[in-house]
Amino acid sequence: MSTYANDAQLSETILDKKVVYPGLIIRLEHWDVTLPDGTQCVREVACHIGASAVVALDEDNNLILVRQQRIAIGRITVEIPAGKLDAPDEDPLVCAKRELSEETGMTADHWEKLTVLDTTPGFCNEHIHIYLARGLHAGSRHPDEDEFVDVIRMPLPEAYARVMSGDLHDGKTCLGILMAYAQQKNA
Repeated sequence: MSTYANDAQLSETILDKKVVYPGLIIRLEHWDVTLPDGTQCVREVACHIGASAVVALDEDNNLILVRQQRIAIGRITVEIPAGKLDAPDEDPLVCAKRELSEETGMTADHWEKLTVLDTTPGFCNEHIHIYLARGLHAGSRHPDEDEFVDVIRMPLPEAYARVMSGDLHDGKTCLGILMAYAQQKNA
């Protein structure tokens, strides 16, 4: 069914990159590219340093989730703990451990990488490293000064049902829950 015999027939070549807006969280760039047919065009790319997220499961099979206001979409969301890398070369696992501790006060004995999510590859280069954390221990929360989150527990099967019903919308959260649920079902 494939129209193209190989990847080269789909590949674009970057000719030049220009920073349009050097933001605090994203940098907006225009990339001049040559398309596979030889024509040139501009791609607008939101450049992001990357992030890590944590599917934290306690001994009773409850997810540790955070509720927070997401002003860009105008509502309170339910999400797995997550945050951006501090530097491009930061180990994503170090970031995941930091974010779990900051947002929930939890630490974990066992860590497993589930996947890396390309959030919105049509216009953004952000990658979110998603981890499963088990063997949780409670501690003190220490969120960033501009971060207001409510920590909740939800049984994994309930979270799965909420993903499947369309009640949860955050991509990293949905993917993390689906992967953790599938892993448990296959165990």
